[in-house]
Amino acid sequence: MDIKVTGKLAVAGVIAGLGVATIAASTATAQDLSGKTVEFVIPFAESGGSAAWANFFAPLLSKHLAGNPTVVVRYRPGAGSTEGANWFQEQTAADGSIVFGTSGSTQFPYLLGDPRVRYEYKDWKVVLSSGTGGVVYLPPELGERFDGDFDELKDEAFLYGSQGATTLDLVPLLAFKLLGLQVDPVFGVEGRGDGRLMFERGEANIDYQTSSAYLKSVVPLVEQKLAVPAFTFGALDAEGNIVRDPTFPDLPSFKEVCEATEGCETSGVGWDAWKAFFVSGFAAQKLVYLPGTASQEVVDMYSKAFSDMIAEPDFATRSEETLGVYPQGVGKAALIAHDQATTVSPEAKKYVLDWLAEDYGITMQ
Repeated sequence: MDIKVTGKLAVAGVIAGLGVATIAASTATAQDLSGKTVEFVIPFAESGGSAAWANFFAPLLSKHLAGNPTVVVRYRPGAGSTEGANWFQEQTAADGSIVFGTSGSTQFPYLLGDPRVRYEYKDWKVVLSSGTGGVVYLPPELGERFDGDFDELKDEAFLYGSQGATTLDLVPLLAFKLLGLQVDPVFGVEGRGDGRLMFERGEANIDYQTSSAYLKSVVPLVEQKLAVPAFTFGALDAEGNIVRDPTFPDLPSFKEVCEATEGCETSGVGWDAWKAFFVSGFAAQKLVYLPGTASQEVVDMYSKAFSDMIAEPDFATRSEETLGVYPQGVGKAALIAHDQATTVSPEAKKYVLDWLAEDYGITMQ
């Protein structure tokens, strides 16, 4: 089976070459969820990109899981998503009735040694990986002054609604630093959807949304001339280089904007740190896990369900409209994405920890 995606993404190439077909072709397992309710839990509020992602997959899981169970999305926001992840760490359901969807906002505290983290990714069993992208946008009055670089906006006082510097917001906040922007984050919003609402109310003048939330909630603002897109974070090509996001090919990548902005460098430890967390937070961002207690039969059942739905003739079109053009990984591809998303080099980690301490007074103690 080939997974059809647009764009030459590195992870997509991995997926195509790792024998996902063996999952789709396997015989049905003995597992059966007839009459049961499956809880698809995400550690976020119901207004952001993770909610759109989970709600896209929930009915497809119901259709393809053995026994066609009812699949409902449950929301457990709090503490930058660590509260929900800590809860999932304690779950022992072995029958497949609970799955958990993580995001970079869950991975980052884990990578940085956040003391709130009581979960261990290595204990969980991954069954799906999803890449995504992100778009930074401005209000019209500032968008008019953006011409591919931020040189004329470096003295502007920006306000940004943030879930926290160690959440997925680490990627835009570090990008803003590399660009030399004066951005004052307003910490404490529960989800990126709340950050967007701050932007709509005029309480923030710079924002970003993941691709799914941008397509659903920000494109209408752009069409009404209430928002102007500035750049995407980009995507990875087959050689691991940052290129334009295939979902938004007309928008420059952060690398392009950085190269055009005076003082922003696309080499060195700062750039390497940004790229490492971009990969963890976007290129291999969203992952679906079963508890560590799940049997191999249950893992196989979920892997087959995801593989079967990806094989549907209209999946590429439906997923593009809802989530953007990004790869979905099953089996070995999901395992590789899991490893990428939960690993960071010591140098990149140190750079980010030093920046967090210096700029925000945040230390991992």
